[in-house]
Amino acid sequence: MSGWWVLSLIPAVLIFQNLKQPKLGLEDGRFKALGRKPNAVSTQASDEKRRVDVLDCKGVTSPISLAGRVLSDMPGARVVKEEGPYIYAVFTTPMLRFRDDVELYFDETAQCLHFRSASRAGYSDMGVNYKRYRAFAERFRQLAAG
Repeated sequence: MSGWWVLSLIPAVLIFQNLKQPKLGLEDGRFKALGRKPNAVSTQASDEKRRVDVLDCKGVTSPISLAGRVLSDMPGARVVKEEGPYIYAVFTTPMLRFRDDVELYFDETAQCLHFRSASRAGYSDMGVNYKRYRAFAERFRQLAAG
């Protein structure tokens, strides 16, 4: 009877983490800070390993509408909230139904788009959130360029 019961709790913990929606949103133009786990990326991350580049929107017509369109077209995405310069979406993986939360914020003063993507469950995301950012950024830039 070594610790089998601990291993049997892991799926329950993952399910709970996956179903619990985190407290998200903006405060003075800032996303909530990333947790300590290496399963998230953000343009506003204090940790350089998890920081991604802001997207320049100078000259882009309706950048938040364009960003919402890009998100909606991405596999597994469901836009939950689109309010002013802010968009919140949930990505669900097809097989295990893991959920990741994605937030976008258009900073009108700086004319740039901020991005935050974080996994709800587990410790590592195996680079999924970074890959999502790269795919989003590439498509956003393509459409913004016309």
